[in-house]
Amino acid sequence: MRYVHLPHSATPRQLPFYLAAEEYVARQLPPAEYFFLWQVKPSVIFGRNQVAQREVNIAYCRQQGIDMWRRKSGGGCVYADMGNIMLSYIIPGEQVRLTFNHYVSLLALVLGKMGIEAKPTGRNDVLIDGRKVSGNAFFHLPGRNIVHGTLLYDTCMEHMTAAITPPKQKLESKGVSSVRQHITTLREHTALSIEEVKALIKTTLCRDSIELTPADVAQIEAIEADYHLPDFIFGLNPRYNVTRQARLEGVGDIEVSLAVKGNVIEDVNMVGDFFLTGDIEQQLIQPLRGCPLTPEALHNALPDDIGDTIMNMKKQQLIDIILQ
Repeated sequence: MRYVHLPHSATPRQLPFYLAAEEYVARQLPPAEYFFLWQVKPSVIFGRNQVAQREVNIAYCRQQGIDMWRRKSGGGCVYADMGNIMLSYIIPGEQVRLTFNHYVSLLALVLGKMGIEAKPTGRNDVLIDGRKVSGNAFFHLPGRNIVHGTLLYDTCMEHMTAAITPPKQKLESKGVSSVRQHITTLREHTALSIEEVKALIKTTLCRDSIELTPADVAQIEAIEADYHLPDFIFGLNPRYNVTRQARLEGVGDIEVSLAVKGNVIEDVNMVGDFFLTGDIEQQLIQPLRGCPLTPEALHNALPDDIGDTIMNMKKQQLIDIILQ
């Protein structure tokens, strides 16, 4: 296996650069086994077919400066920061399942060299004592397979548990009461530093290496641009329905039902025991239809004085309920 050296930068690049690097290596470099490691500032990355609003606490991420990205592979939503070691493995071939099994076996081998007994699951995780230390996903291109994932060395648990909002039934089915109970970190099982762990992974898996050139990087950046498009990040959401509820002092109970497609509100309804002081259909419902589900778009679409329609309600209160 060949290790791919990415040009050094004083600060880590944003996560899409590394996803684009995987694509570039898979599409442009001669057929071979390639591997590289990377780290990113706090980020949430969700799968190709996931509804972002169901998997990510978007309001929390915006408040805390946590980036949100969509990848082209399937699988679930993960949180990453500088305490995560991100792994990228590229190999020629069409045998998806064989490639994936080989990759997670290699990962278990590396952990074994640290004296840690780790077991791949039947799906996409690697476990230590029944708790997840690595989650992985798969992306297939013609003649090439990409496996990428996380290896959790250490992390900000507050961000991890607050930024990702998995469906309650997913946690219940695993018999756990929180995300924290379901995961473990390498720091709990080894005295090696994160840099020592990275070095061990490289020496265990890779026999030689290559270094990308500035010309390579320019092509990677061209691929990366698509990952930054709002239509890619949020616009791929399938149509979904969501209901938001709140009780506001001086306003009453309000329930907002949204039908959303591609991060755009297709339809909306509001019910509750609030007092109407205007035409809710014309003043609030109609402006919200076709409105992107972002703070800026909602602020621009809604009238400044919501109290002209719903007694005592403030504009920001309605926006907060919708985004919740």
